[in-house]
Amino acid sequence: MKISKRLNTINNRIINQYDHIWDCCCDHGQLGITLLARKAATKIHFVDVVAPLMTELEKKLNRFFSVNPAHKNWQVYCLDVARLPLENTHKNSKQLIIIAGVGGDLLVDLVNSIIEKHSEHDLEFLLCPVHHHYKVRTSLNELGFGLIDETLIRENNRFYEILHVSKTANKAIHPVGSSMWDFTRRDDSDYLKKTIKHYQRMAQKPDKEILNIIAQYQALIVN
Repeated sequence: MKISKRLNTINNRIINQYDHIWDCCCDHGQLGITLLARKAATKIHFVDVVAPLMTELEKKLNRFFSVNPAHKNWQVYCLDVARLPLENTHKNSKQLIIIAGVGGDLLVDLVNSIIEKHSEHDLEFLLCPVHHHYKVRTSLNELGFGLIDETLIRENNRFYEILHVSKTANKAIHPVGSSMWDFTRRDDSDYLKKTIKHYQRMAQKPDKEILNIIAQYQALIVN
């Protein structure tokens, strides 16, 4: 199956083996199917709130990945991501939760709900918000997460930050990004300029917080 550059980048970031991978807001399930095909986890969970999409996805999975029900390596759920049934998994199992394609505010709310309900689980998150990256990063810091890895990509003239985080990672999550930047690439320079211009427009009404954000991004140019 051919998948988008964004989904393929997320796929390539998953290099460890997991007991459970949760593909949340999975739409047509393209990423989860790719992970299922390469056996990236003992079980792949597909989660979305859109019932017709999940019905069609389940039919597709039954057709191409039909297995003995006693050893089924996938599961489809039509539910709110905030209600992931992690209580049905062992708290010591290695789990990765992928949330992509949603706004930053919603993404933070979902992550917060999941860890509040399942604080006993050692969870990793792969996150790809569509905007509000600064808020996502600062919120993850406040929630006690550390950085495993981060990536910046450009697809169809849109930019995406992909964050791999966990509560046990020791590296700090920088509000404006750190290891994802490579200014030998034009994409990175273009994204930085676009981001600074965005906050400069917001700063037309004086705001100390916005001016501080601009200064942090501008410091990347100096460094």
